[in-house]
Amino acid sequence: MEGDIASMGQFIGAGLAAIGSGMAAIGVGNVAANFLAGALRNPSAAGSQTATLFIGLAFAEALGIFAFLVALLLMFAV
Repeated sequence: MEGDIASMGQFIGAGLAAIGSGMAAIGVGNVAANFLAGALRNPSAAGSQTATLFIGLAFAEALGIFAFLVALLLMFAV
């Protein structure tokens, strides 16, 4: 009985941590949308902002990977 409750807690915690992956997808969409909006307003400045775009995408995606790692650790840790 106690093992079932602990297992249930692991899966609930992993599910909550996996929400971070969805939030990372929303963050990547926001970064790309704001870059595109700025590039359409001022196309001459878009070239200088491309590096900033990739840095923002990398940070947003890294948070999603960390959330996925935490979810895996919660599911398969002893």
